[in-house]
Amino acid sequence: MRLLATLLLLTLGLSAQAAIKTQEIPYQATDGTKMIGYFAYDDAIKGARPGIIVVHEWWGLNDYAKRRARDLAALGYSAMAIDMYGEGKHTEHPNEATAFMQEALKNADAAKARFQAGLDLLKQQPQTDPNKIAAIGYCFGGKVVLDMARQGLPLLGVASFHGVLATATPAQAGAVKAKILVEHGGGDTLVPADSVAAFKKEMDQAGADYKFVVQPGAKHSFTNPDADKHKGHGLDVGYDKTADQKSWADLQAFLKQVFG
Repeated sequence: MRLLATLLLLTLGLSAQAAIKTQEIPYQATDGTKMIGYFAYDDAIKGARPGIIVVHEWWGLNDYAKRRARDLAALGYSAMAIDMYGEGKHTEHPNEATAFMQEALKNADAAKARFQAGLDLLKQQPQTDPNKIAAIGYCFGGKVVLDMARQGLPLLGVASFHGVLATATPAQAGAVKAKILVEHGGGDTLVPADSVAAFKKEMDQAGADYKFVVQPGAKHSFTNPDADKHKGHGLDVGYDKTADQKSWADLQAFLKQVFG
């Protein structure tokens, strides 16, 4: 009987895993840039469900961003990892990543348009409830989702993981409609203490509903298991399993709160 039960559990586990469906969907921003969205959902769930945008790190739309979309799909959400650089490009070299990021951020309106195009794509999917949308982002992606909240986009919530907190256009009073979760590494030298203080002051003055969580000792990119391999480029980054797990648990609680 014990063997039968074990086999049954394994079968159920495999079935659940196989129920996560993914597809790459081409789309286009208003400036004509060709983009690629990575869509994930659980086809065992019937009907529309809340949707979540995933914005990649400065490396671009790589396997890590796609994995997070699958993770969210496994939690019962409709998830779209969007492309902020165009044509799904990504890199593992910091110089290229910096160039990609600077190009994407040099025009705030263009960055917003690229995010909006991905948001529209997610809403168009039959698995998505267009009235229940949130966004999460990592590193560069954290800045993107925070900037979208600053600009008042129709998102119920945004969550930033080891994200860049600085902005050239601070939120105005009453502009931030989304609830905000920030997961920050206590040992993050790439996002200095003055940026943290400035962000909190900005959010307080804007009257934003936000929660700022510090993961003790965690370095930049603490959620990404591949972070350690980038230390060879002289980057002060590192994976932290405890911080990763705690911040993911925080996200799940946050999403339940914002979606009701």
